Amino acid sequence: MELAQARQRAIAAASNWTGAVSGDPSNAMGRVDRYFGCDVFSRRVMRQRLPKNIFKRLMNTIAYGEPLDRQVADVVAADMKDWAVENGATHYTHWFQPLTGLTAEKHDSMVEPDGEGGMIYALSGADLCQGEPDASSFPSGGLRVTFEARGYTAWDATSPAFLLRGENTVTLCIPTAFVSWTGAALDQKTPLLRSMDALNTQAMRVLKIFGADEGVRRVFTTVGPEQEYFLIDRNLYFARPDLVACDRTLFGAKPPKGQQLDDHYFGSIPPRVLAFMAAAETEMYRMGIPVKTRHNEVAPGQYEIAPIFENSNVACDHQMVMMETLKRVAPRYGLQAILHEKPFAELNGSGKHNNWSMTTDTGVNLLDPQEETHTNMEFLVFLCAVIRAVDLHGDLLRASIASAGNDHRLGANEAPPAIISIFLGDMLTDIVEQIEQGSFSRTLKGGEMDLGATTLPQIPRDSGDRNRTSPFAFTGNKFEFRAVGSSATSAWPNTVMNTIAAESLDVLATELEQAIGANPSKDRLEKAVRDVLQKTIKAHKRIIFNGDNYSEQWQSEAKKRGLPNLKNSVEATPVLSSEKSVALFGKYKVLSRVEIDSRVHAAMEKYAKQLQIESEAMVLMARQLILPAALQHQGRLAQVVTATQAAGVDCKDQKAALQELVDLIYRFNATLTALAEADNYADEDPLEQARYMKEKVCPLMESLREFGDQLETIVAADLWPIPSYRELLFIK
Repeated sequence: MELAQARQRAIAAASNWTGAVSGDPSNAMGRVDRYFGCDVFSRRVMRQRLPKNIFKRLMNTIAYGEPLDRQVADVVAADMKDWAVENGATHYTHWFQPLTGLTAEKHDSMVEPDGEGGMIYALSGADLCQGEPDASSFPSGGLRVTFEARGYTAWDATSPAFLLRGENTVTLCIPTAFVSWTGAALDQKTPLLRSMDALNTQAMRVLKIFGADEGVRRVFTTVGPEQEYFLIDRNLYFARPDLVACDRTLFGAKPPKGQQLDDHYFGSIPPRVLAFMAAAETEMYRMGIPVKTRHNEVAPGQYEIAPIFENSNVACDHQMVMMETLKRVAPRYGLQAILHEKPFAELNGSGKHNNWSMTTDTGVNLLDPQEETHTNMEFLVFLCAVIRAVDLHGDLLRASIASAGNDHRLGANEAPPAIISIFLGDMLTDIVEQIEQGSFSRTLKGGEMDLGATTLPQIPRDSGDRNRTSPFAFTGNKFEFRAVGSSATSAWPNTVMNTIAAESLDVLATELEQAIGANPSKDRLEKAVRDVLQKTIKAHKRIIFNGDNYSEQWQSEAKKRGLPNLKNSVEATPVLSSEKSVALFGKYKVLSRVEIDSRVHAAMEKYAKQLQIESEAMVLMARQLILPAALQHQGRLAQVVTATQAAGVDCKDQKAALQELVDLIYRFNATLTALAEADNYADEDPLEQARYMKEKVCPLMESLREFGDQLETIVAADLWPIPSYRELLFIK
């Protein structure tokens, strides 16, 4: 009863929350919108503060990958320190992204003794360029053992430093790579930067073939990752042990009203949520994150934020800061941000739509079809390279988004299936069909739409519709990889996309170079392009599918086409260790075999541990919360039956209800016992442990949840100990 009363108090507190929405400057929650400034050591700031020659040399490193001179680092460090101190910073940290999937930081003071009894602020070029965190407790996938602790962080000059503001603290965050003493990558950034170098090399070869490399010194990939997330009242969050421990609900009956009316999608944003969004966006703007869009998503309590495109490395760093900012700001408004892929059963989960393209340093988007697409040979080569890459390495793309959280989402009705395919749309599909026939003669046009009212403008119609069921869809001038998990780093999927695209560009460039020879003519080049593209499309057109990816027909059709269908992470992750993948990453110097094996090891270890935490949390909730409430309700019902019989009144229905409840509690308790016993298994091999958790533990968790959710619909509301979906999703 006490737990149920605590639940009621949490609901009351959530319903009455008025804090930061009032906009009172004296509010104890604080205000982040009291001013709008810049907390990023941006190119503009550097141009203003650095000597001209130092700024130019640093820009050559950032833009063109030229080696960084230590003299430059010393000057940059001094000016960066001055700028940070002027903005209130006292500490700095090498901010990095280990294999935990999160970020890490060790704060060091910039205050040092001046040798004369006083203190000064100092940051040297050596401090800026390299740090030495303890690497022993970060996942290494077997690359390092615990007693070998040395690791290094190395300044990534291409990603701007920024200030992180907290309660009475300002910290200078310096984005860095993280490697072991052996030089092996222990992070997400290092392989991403290597993959961008690989793609640049091969893309420049293609541009040179077309003579389009004049003035172009580098090609890089761009990303604009859309972020979906849930918000729930913080009082209710702490009343749910599963949300606190696992970021998702392990029990929860389907509410009468969910998302079936489609009334939440793009609906009016609740005032408290809008206040939170504005505060979070202000912090992101200050740190240089170009957020653009905010709106309600499909499920109740679900929202989305999306930035403008940036260089992939910077975008992936900003994506991590964005997730941390959402988590950090939400409590100021009495809210909790939930980034798990599937926090609520029977409702849409959350993803991160990864919009990916290739761009020159002169600002040309290489995946922009332009007006007469069939004549844009350069675009068609890049397009066909991507088609070839996804066909050959669809299993690797699938592995790049594998996680315990994403297993709940992929294949459901709001997410792409585990089968990787490409959607091109009507216009590009028509051109691809022309390519296959060996003749490019037309580009389909969308025209304009007359909306039938004189007061409405005629608006341009795209040449094809969208396909929200496709995992890898062309959307105008980019590919949208829709299957990335909402809690995941964007760096790893982008590393894979960059690498497989580099490999295909390498192959196509080699074939074109051989076909046109040393002295190419325009006609010879055009014929070579037609021949190479025709060959590529014929070999890889099976990956193109413009239909409903959710349909059962596609499952059987994909099987006929020979496309892989890796339905869960245990099936998908080992693809990384295949000879094909090892050769791919090794050829382009993105990852060595030991680095790949370490990632598989770390991923499977994390997968198994997450499920272990969930199963143990489920056992505790079942024993300490749900079972006592169910037994108490059973006692009430038994008293009713006894009293009714004593009064000489027929109670056949009550007896049947009691027997049904007793049977359900028995099944719940038997499954609970089986799950508790299953939790005791352990295997030293992470893959075998992950396989055991998937095959043995997950089915028991699903069964226990089914019985627990049935009990929620039966047990009296005043006895039920945890907030229900009705309360979690609709109290805003």
